[in-house]
Amino acid sequence: MAADLENTLYLEVPTGRVVIEMRPDLAPNHVAQIKRLAREGFYDGIVFHRVIDGFMVQTGCPRGDGTGGSGSKLKAEFNDKKHVRGVCSMARAMDPNSADSQFFIMLGTSPHLDGQYTAWGEVVSGMEHIDAIKKGNSARNGSVTDPDKIVSMKVAADVEAA
Repeated sequence: MAADLENTLYLEVPTGRVVIEMRPDLAPNHVAQIKRLAREGFYDGIVFHRVIDGFMVQTGCPRGDGTGGSGSKLKAEFNDKKHVRGVCSMARAMDPNSADSQFFIMLGTSPHLDGQYTAWGEVVSGMEHIDAIKKGNSARNGSVTDPDKIVSMKVAADVEAA
C-alpha cells in the first residue's frame, strides 16, 4: 500500500487495479483537479480512446473521441519529470494552458514530451494492466475501435477509509 493515500489513485481497469502515486509537489493544481474529478466519479466508465503501442494510453474524454473535457482548463505546470514508462501526464490542445480532464500513461520513453506536457504522477503497481489495454489503429493516430473503459478511479484515502 502507498504511504500517502490522499495522493494515491486506484485506477480499476478491466484486468485489475493500477496504483498511481500523484505528485502535488510537481503539479499541485493538476493533482487537485484529478482528485476532484475522481471523487465526483467523472472518470468511471470513460474509455481509453487513444492507445499507441509502445507510446501511451490516453483517457479522460467524456465524449470518447478526444474532443471533450470537464470544462475546467488548467494553467500548465510543466516540470522536470521525464516522460518514461509509467509516468502520468495531462493531454492538451495546442495551447499549453488547455489541459482539463484528459491524461495519458506512458508505455515507453518519449523525451520529446518532456517540458511540453504536465507530468503529475506515476504508476507504482499494476503496469501490466495498462499494457493489456486494447491498442488503437496506428494509421488513425491510435484511435481505438470498441475501446476498454475505466471501471473506476478513486482516491485511495476514500477507499481505505470506507
